Amino acid sequence: MKLIIGLGNPGPQYQNTRHNFGFMAIDYFQKENNFSAWENAEKFNAEVSQGEINGLPLSENFGEASQKIILAKPQTFMNLSGQAVRTLADFYKIPAADILVVHDDIDLPLGVLRLAQDSGSAGHKGVRSIIKSLGTQNFARLRLGIKSSAAKSFWNLFKKSLPAEKFVLQNFSSAEKLMIKEMIKKAGQAIRAAIKGGVKEAQNQFNS
Repeated sequence: MKLIIGLGNPGPQYQNTRHNFGFMAIDYFQKENNFSAWENAEKFNAEVSQGEINGLPLSENFGEASQKIILAKPQTFMNLSGQAVRTLADFYKIPAADILVVHDDIDLPLGVLRLAQDSGSAGHKGVRSIIKSLGTQNFARLRLGIKSSAAKSFWNLFKKSLPAEKFVLQNFSSAEKLMIKEMIKKAGQAIRAAIKGGVKEAQNQFNS
């Protein structure tokens, strides 16, 4: 069994913000792979969906072979994401090494994604919360770049009045929407690759 976490903030006011890229990507993955409808599971403080990837066993590079996959979107708000992840991991008895967290990354340009295993939070408060709650950083991460060259220039110009925590809550611009659509599709492919072939193989394919 594997646990795939998409990070974001609940509520319509955050739906299209940069910080919700993890939610966007996992929503696409859930629909594209015909997983069950999202269920608001209060005991986890998360929305949960379940399914399989073509009924195939998973690679031992991403834990022991298994077919069942749990998708989750914590509803705790970003800074407390670890609470939901720990509850889910404990309930389903899923070790940290079998968890993949999908999240935005302000240090990567829009259009770039990176898969990593056993790496620090790099300042991302949602990831930091997960590391603290699990007591380890030995889980996989799919980092989704959120900063286009135009956005980077804007943020550098106004970062004193618009710090990072406010920048990530900005909506993507209309000019960025096509790139977002393609990146979400690529993220879905990267998640499948990590599940079926392991994180290292997926890194070779998708880390550019």
